[in-house]
Amino acid sequence: MRNVRIAIVTALALGALAQAQGTLTIYSGRSQGLVDPLVKQFQAETGIRVNVKYGRDAELLAALQEEGSRSPADIFWANTSGALGAAQQLMIKLPASITSKPSGFVPGSGTWTPLSIRFRVLAYNTQKFKPEQFPQSVMELPQQTQLKGRIGWTPTYSSFQDFIAAMILVHGETKTKEWLEGMKRLEPKVYPSNPPMMEAIRAGEIDVALTNHYYIQRFLKAGYPIGTYYFAKGDVGSLALVTGAGVLKSSKNVSSATRFLTWLLSPKAQQFFPGELFEYPVVKGAILPTTLNPLEDILARGPKIDFEKLQLDNALKVLREAGLL
Repeated sequence: MRNVRIAIVTALALGALAQAQGTLTIYSGRSQGLVDPLVKQFQAETGIRVNVKYGRDAELLAALQEEGSRSPADIFWANTSGALGAAQQLMIKLPASITSKPSGFVPGSGTWTPLSIRFRVLAYNTQKFKPEQFPQSVMELPQQTQLKGRIGWTPTYSSFQDFIAAMILVHGETKTKEWLEGMKRLEPKVYPSNPPMMEAIRAGEIDVALTNHYYIQRFLKAGYPIGTYYFAKGDVGSLALVTGAGVLKSSKNVSSATRFLTWLLSPKAQQFFPGELFEYPVVKGAILPTTLNPLEDILARGPKIDFEKLQLDNALKVLREAGLL
């Protein structure tokens, strides 16, 4: 009976705390299937109720810009750093207690914090291709005529758009447009997101695909013959992409919002990224699956860029002009 009373008192206390702190509203470019367990765990541990609006980065960013100070959102949790850079003026400067936790990728503005790291790679059917058959640079991919009709990509997906923004930053708009036109001549199959594209490799619909590393890891875990090809060191095809989040100026609940970001950088939450999603953590100490290369090795592969210089709007413009959006 005493345990029941304690449980009731605890529940009432959590409810009162949640009411006092209000509901935390998050606009999330990360899909519900990926991050909902984290949101539920945070709610369970803190008693703070969380309402999440899921969508694509570009859509949510457009909504935030339209809503301005009237936005009900407290946090923008983006799938790409390009979207976070574009939202910089909408977010407050985060306290050092948050920005000091990640071991890298913290933006100079201090308006958002990285939360996990993914890498752009080429996925391929290991029963049909060997790594030595692929070029050293993703920029040379359009010349691989043997891939005509057998390659997949995701032009409408946010991480691909971040990749295009990085290509513009590294190689310029003209070369990026030429690359897109060259890729179109390979007649790539278009997919709305990465999981169905990986499934297409498994089913034999395509043989290779431009994707993020962690999608391949999930199919490897299921026993499918899908390999990971990394382009040469410094190549934009091996780009590191970070997810991240910031507190919006429109927030009426800054205390709970900063608490949520602090929690996402805690050892428990950071372990979720490699343990469940096969993404790399941004805080040291997490245990990586044996199928993942050490983070230091992977970081040396990608080009060194300033993520706040990624222009998502420009990438979207180039993709529209190429007829891909």
